[in-house]
Amino acid sequence: MDTEEMRRQLQALTDRAEITDLMDRYLRSLDVGVFDEEWARAFHTEDVTAEMPIGTVHGRDDLLAHIRQAMALFERTVHLGTNAVIEVNGARATAKGAQLSTHVLADGSGSVFISAGHADTELVRTAEGWRISASALRVVWTQGPPPRLPAAFPAA
Repeated sequence: MDTEEMRRQLQALTDRAEITDLMDRYLRSLDVGVFDEEWARAFHTEDVTAEMPIGTVHGRDDLLAHIRQAMALFERTVHLGTNAVIEVNGARATAKGAQLSTHVLADGSGSVFISAGHADTELVRTAEGWRISASALRVVWTQGPPPRLPAAFPAA
């Protein structure tokens, strides 16, 4: 193997590791609950589009507001992502995997809502590293009572 081929393989492995780390940190961050501008910049491009079960939002600021309000519906959560198939093409990449999300409702009932589905993510390499430019979570099944959305919940 020549030096150029070794360089390409090392870059491919580094890209996959950085993307995997970003995706793992993102899901873990949902369970920690600190949603501020620094959080949003650490994971998303400014023009991100996110398709979620309760709607689609465009732009980092709108996504931040949406996530902040959505996560307030839960007392505690655990988000797991697995089986990611990552494809890198230069400064762009896709990650397709499964997501299992467990939520304890914040309505005082102690009820648990579980959702499972497919997570498709588009990423771009930026000066700060890989960032999510588009994501789609398509829920395949749920168990338990879903949260009640407040009337003031922003339309996505």
